[in-house]
Order: sequence, then C-alpha cells, then structure tokens
Amino acid sequence: MDGIPFAVLYHEHSKTGRAGSVLRTRIKNLVTSAVLEKTFQGADKVEEADITKSKAQFLYKENDSYAFMDNESYEQFSLSENVLGSAINYLIEGTEIVVLNFNGNPINIELPIKMKLKVVECPPGIRGNTVSTGGKVATLETGIKVSVPLFIKESEEIIVNTESGEYVGRP
Repeated sequence: MDGIPFAVLYHEHSKTGRAGSVLRTRIKNLVTSAVLEKTFQGADKVEEADITKSKAQFLYKENDSYAFMDNESYEQFSLSENVLGSAINYLIEGTEIVVLNFNGNPINIELPIKMKLKVVECPPGIRGNTVSTGGKVATLETGIKVSVPLFIKESEEIIVNTESGEYVGRP
C-alpha cells in the first residue's frame, strides 16, 4: 500500500443490505512495525508486496540492534529492537531464522514456530502437586518468563511456541 509492505494481522469482512462490502483490517507496516487499523471498501485494490525470503543466523546483540548473517552471501546486517518486536524474546546466538527482504533490503524476520530454550530459573515443584493443579513460572535463557508444568526443573530444555509464548513440551 503506497509502496510500503504491510502484513495483515486481523481481518473482518462484512456486507450490509444496499451498501457494498467492507473489509476491516489491522495491518502492520513491515518497515516501521507500526500497527494501524484500515477499512477497505469493496472496490479498493492493493497489490501484493514483492517480499523475498532468505535464511540467516542470529549473531549478537549490540545496544538496540541485533546482528544477523545471511547464510548464502555471508553478509552481515542488523535490525533494530523496534522492528523485531517480541521476536527478541526468542533470539539466542546461532538461531536460524528466515529474513523478509523488500527491494533487496532486510526488513524483518520470521522465527520458527517452536523453539528449544533452556530454563535458567524455576521454583521447585512441591511433592503432591499434580499437573492438573496448574503450573509455575520459569525464566528462560533469553529472559522471557513462561508458565510451565510443575515437573519442569532448572537447567532443563523446553519447547516454546514463539507465536503465543506458551510452553509446548520437552524435547
């Protein structure tokens, strides 16, 4: 839209009697990460953005930017914390990610849906508690806190869903 790539986060289609159909959307600007709500009329047209995907590896964090290396060209590039959003909660050195490129420039990343992370801090489970009584909160190696079952211990690896931020299981 207007030469800028957007991703659709939410959409709702509605049609009333005589009026044309309307599409209410919540879209995210892939360059600035700004989220806005836009309503499209039935005759509005938008073109598909020319987004290419490539593989890269996360290298390190420096101040507010995160450095990556393209797996094919070995070129390094960095993206800011604002652009990456909640993805920073899952980045550990060596993580393989997919880079979204617009006009040949990296603009954002896609994480794997499930990632293996190590538990660094977790309260002990109390004898007699079962999985059905709820869970406890564990801190992972990236600093994110996740609700886990009572049987999870410190220094264990768990699998976390990067879209919802929830515990999935053990590897």
